[in-house]
Amino acid sequence: MKKVLITGGTVFVSRYIAEYYVAKGCDVYVLNRNTKEQPKGVTLIQADRFHLGEMLRSYHFDLVIDTAYSAEGTDCLLDALGHYEDYVFISSSAVYPEYEAQPFKEESVLAENKYWGKYGTDKIEAEKTLLRRYPYAYILRPPYLYGPLNNVYREAFVFDCALNDRRFYMPKNGEMKLQFFHIEDLCGFIDILLEKKPQNHIFNVGNLNAVSVRQWVEMCYSIVGKEAKIRNVYEKVEQRQYFSFYDYEYYLDVSKQHELMPNEKDLYTGLKESFIWYKDNQEKVNKKPFFEFIDRNF
Repeated sequence: MKKVLITGGTVFVSRYIAEYYVAKGCDVYVLNRNTKEQPKGVTLIQADRFHLGEMLRSYHFDLVIDTAYSAEGTDCLLDALGHYEDYVFISSSAVYPEYEAQPFKEESVLAENKYWGKYGTDKIEAEKTLLRRYPYAYILRPPYLYGPLNNVYREAFVFDCALNDRRFYMPKNGEMKLQFFHIEDLCGFIDILLEKKPQNHIFNVGNLNAVSVRQWVEMCYSIVGKEAKIRNVYEKVEQRQYFSFYDYEYYLDVSKQHELMPNEKDLYTGLKESFIWYKDNQEKVNKKPFFEFIDRNF
């Protein structure tokens, strides 16, 4: 039985990964402070990753999956670990500066992105620290992750608009492109990495094709069983006040990923899975006051 350590394990990405590997029959350990409900079937290691001491020294893990947000967090975990085989770090596409040529490739320049700021630069430093200390680790850089357990108010916001028969306020003409990746595909790609052990250790991951905001919104409404009534917003209003994404279009070159994993979950199917989960878990999503802003300003 493969022994897997997952840092976090209580919110969206790390929680889904934990549940995924439990379902595969792995012996799954999660490392967190035990302030939230734990996934079923895991073994909890209750600790602050910045104060681990010798707590992990006696364990042998076949796989470590980490979502560290800083170089310090990476160092603290590596200092504490005893024996481990494979290491996967979930980084972010936020490591690429907005001014760099697109699509972003794994070899593109890494620097501060004005939209993501410190989050992106901290991920860069975490990557550098990990590769310096364990060059055999795999680093994954996803775009917008989605799927069941997503606590970020993205597709859930559009579902709410549809459920409440609200008009959708579309930024500009709705042609801005978004690139997504289903959380199950992320897990599936980790499996492929562990099986095939490619020489490349840094991968952009994501759907092969981007989708326009309009297409995405219309999909979400259709899944709810409604037709989107759209009002285009051309006023000079900060987009993030009434919409889930920045006014920033970017996309990743994911050709290296697709050489290893040619198939991906269809976006409509993935959004439908998201809605099925959301209907019974609305309280688990961190909702933003988009409706209040819309009602005051439009």
